[in-house]
Amino acid sequence: MSTGKPTVARRQLGLMLKRLREDAGKSQADAARAVGKDQTRLSRVEVGAGSFSTDELAALLDFLEVNQHDREAVLALGTEARRRRPRRSYTDNLPGSFQRLADLEADAVAICSYESGIIPGLLQSPDYMRAVIRACNGVWWEASEREVTARIEFRQEQQRRVMETDTPKRLSFVFTEDALHHEVGGPSVMRGQILHMLQLVESKPTLTLQVMPATIRDNPLLGGGILVLEFENAPRIGCASVVFGPCTYHDREADTGALLQAFRRSSELALSAEESRDLLVRHLKENWA
Repeated sequence: MSTGKPTVARRQLGLMLKRLREDAGKSQADAARAVGKDQTRLSRVEVGAGSFSTDELAALLDFLEVNQHDREAVLALGTEARRRRPRRSYTDNLPGSFQRLADLEADAVAICSYESGIIPGLLQSPDYMRAVIRACNGVWWEASEREVTARIEFRQEQQRRVMETDTPKRLSFVFTEDALHHEVGGPSVMRGQILHMLQLVESKPTLTLQVMPATIRDNPLLGGGILVLEFENAPRIGCASVVFGPCTYHDREADTGALLQAFRRSSELALSAEESRDLLVRHLKENWA
């Protein structure tokens, strides 16, 4: 088993194995015995501090009765995780990359998110979420009601994984004001979305929401979005959001530090949390009453 820095690939591998093990209803001790390893070694893999060999991973996947799709992803991640010289950045080109990003978000203790032109996914109301996903149906994937339903269910479950935790995460969101003007799903959907955000702000003291006014000059994040994840005992991970295609991750301090600095700058330029709340209330009355 290789050991070392918990790189993005190792973190993704460990979190995916943990999720598959828990979905199968198996304990860490039982899974370790199934592959002839002690529990400490499996624990190290699950926290991203190492990887198993291909044969060891195959034995574990057999024990967990993992489907072929996930099996191929785990084995490919295992190959990347065993690299002795990790890449400066890691692009997740494997199928189902959104699930591994979701695992990282669920494992993070703090999330900083900046979005341009759209309400961040973790803040979306059920109706807004459905409207966004339906607008993409037949554009980013072949038109399919089953696919739409699966994506809605996945995003709702991800919101629960992030928002409903024993220890509340520190959640900081900045999004541009034009997201409030881009009508998604109709006036009733937009009204419900604003009410949903106001309710989140009131009910979750560790959540901060800020709006970037359209009048702000010299925004360094025009046209882009970023996500920075902080963990309890692992390096920070950052990435730039994309509309389509694979996500590229950064975990070197110089890179994640720059992304965090950019987010902090957006927070400085944006309205304060109190001013943002007032803007949402005013926007609700003036546009979606």
